[in-house]
Amino acid sequence: MAETVRDTAPAIPATRADNPPPDRANLKTILTMLVLIVLVVLLWEGAKSFGKSNGYKLAVGSSTIDLSIFNDTKLPHLPDILQAFVLPAQRNGPPLYQTLINYSIFTLGEALLGFGIGALLGFLLAVVFAHSSLMQKGVLPYVIASQTIPILAIAPMVVIWMRQIGQAGLAVPIIAAYLTFFPVTIYTLRGLTDVPATSLELMHSYAATRRQILWKLRLPNALPHIFTALKISATASIVGAIIGELPSGIQNGLGIALLNFTQFYNQSPPRLWAAIFTSAVIGILLFGAMALLERIIVRWQVKESD
Repeated sequence: MAETVRDTAPAIPATRADNPPPDRANLKTILTMLVLIVLVVLLWEGAKSFGKSNGYKLAVGSSTIDLSIFNDTKLPHLPDILQAFVLPAQRNGPPLYQTLINYSIFTLGEALLGFGIGALLGFLLAVVFAHSSLMQKGVLPYVIASQTIPILAIAPMVVIWMRQIGQAGLAVPIIAAYLTFFPVTIYTLRGLTDVPATSLELMHSYAATRRQILWKLRLPNALPHIFTALKISATASIVGAIIGELPSGIQNGLGIALLNFTQFYNQSPPRLWAAIFTSAVIGILLFGAMALLERIIVRWQVKESD
């Protein structure tokens, strides 16, 4: 009787330790980020204090290590960088943070357009390569080779070409798309082709068409790979947009801010670092948006499967 009860008893569900609730997982992520920020601040200020206390020179045996990289010109104090945000970028002008916000909105718009173009192009190429070994062998090597060309060499050419056809406004998004499409192509292709053989045989046994196999098997299997690519490409699109703004002559983006603050770096080093931090924050926010979208879609997919 005991054996019968044991056999028919329902399986014990996974413990909370194995599957922590979403709120606890989110709290853990936030705490980890805060700890990392504190560590960066401590290392930053600690390195500056160490360099200053040693006269920016460290004797190691018969050699001397130059620590001038930690002086106030090359590496400003973090409080000075934060203060630069509230000071005017120009005499009688608005605070720097207001200028950087306006520049960030413009650059983010260009990056998002390029991100969308690159992600769509990368996805379509991956679908074509997954269904045609001839196209994969013939075109994929050129896709890979395209990434060996420095973006700094391509950006001016794209700007010139777009101006010649009267579409100068598309130059920056195209440059951003150039850095975006490659990760999406490679990761999506891997996800579309790396499907369980048994599942593929089962779909064929039901006489499923290529389209049905794509939407019912290949695409769900590729979702983790696609979102990995999107998170990588999200930050790359910001870099592409900033680089594209430099030869374009755009005067209201983060690219011109970084260029101007670099030229006048000796006058106010914290301004350049403030612009760098702003660019990093924009990239992190876009990365976080992709991570949030991934979590939403994965939850929806789990509910649909249940």
